[in-house]
Amino acid sequence: MKFRPCIDIHNGKVKQIVGSSLRDQNDWAAENYVAEQDAFFFAKLYKELGLTGGHIIMLNPASSPYYEETKRQAVKALNTYPGGMQIGGGINAENAEEFLQAGASHVIVTSYVFKDGKISYENLEKLRKAVGAERLVLDLSCKKRGDLYYIVTDRWQKFTEVPVTLETLRELGGYCSEYLVHAVDAEGKARGIETELVKLLAEYAERPVTYAGGVGNFQDLKELKEHGCGRVDVTVGSALDLFGGPLLFTEILSFCS
Repeated sequence: MKFRPCIDIHNGKVKQIVGSSLRDQNDWAAENYVAEQDAFFFAKLYKELGLTGGHIIMLNPASSPYYEETKRQAVKALNTYPGGMQIGGGINAENAEEFLQAGASHVIVTSYVFKDGKISYENLEKLRKAVGAERLVLDLSCKKRGDLYYIVTDRWQKFTEVPVTLETLRELGGYCSEYLVHAVDAEGKARGIETELVKLLAEYAERPVTYAGGVGNFQDLKELKEHGCGRVDVTVGSALDLFGGPLLFTEILSFCS
């Protein structure tokens, strides 16, 4: 189980938010932590520690008055650690190359692929041609509805008709190099992981998978490692001392290594 660092940017600030609270209207979200440092600081730290495979997420839509500052922060972080981090948030076939040129190792995509509630194979093919499957990460961030988890888009606000199942993971695996999965209802709450989702992700072993959502203590990390069979990587946000939480960054690195 590998630790994957993160930089979430909202309204031009590095933040940790409650994922299910995010709204495009008035660019609002319930905040757990707003960093005094900018994205450059965190990218520089991750680079100095040699941490790879982490992600930068831009949480404002392109229509937001805050988008340009959020993007500026993101690009600054990419420039600081070229090849060290992935980026997501409003990525499509037209702008993906811009972020790769800025230093992203991969681009992370959700809404452009899961369009109008369904998988857009047309857009998947466009992305594959634009950047190559080896530089594409599919974000299968999801919420539970009934007995299944369904992918949600548009900054986690809209349900799709696409469930997160082994069939879905295998079907999309040929288009990407790995998956990022936020358990949205647990994201930012630090109240425990979505065990059922982790067990499902552990059954899939063909591509790397990173899980985010709910880690609040070392018991959660132990359960994630156990239920993920050591194959599911982890990112920790609100519970991390870097973002005002109780878990020591150095201890998490030691545990995951």
